[in-house]
Amino acid sequence: MEGLTQAENRELEQRLQKRQVKEFMSMFNTMVDGCFVPCVDDFTSKALSGRETGCLTRCVAKNFAATGRLSERFAEQSAAMQQAQGQGR
Repeated sequence: MEGLTQAENRELEQRLQKRQVKEFMSMFNTMVDGCFVPCVDDFTSKALSGRETGCLTRCVAKNFAATGRLSERFAEQSAAMQQAQGQGR
């Protein structure tokens, strides 16, 4: 970024990386709580059953689809807000 020293750039980069890791872990924990917990209930085998595998596959796919759609809607709303702000000037 312009106007920042090298040390400030490094600090900013480190903070952004920490935030990305934190967001990834939050998403991972959401997947575990939302998919693994309801789908996997038989711990008598190391392998997942066909039912468990199917349940996990559907659940994760739905989560990714929902996240993608939310991202699209956020981008649409953000663009609309920026356009509205530009017209108001």
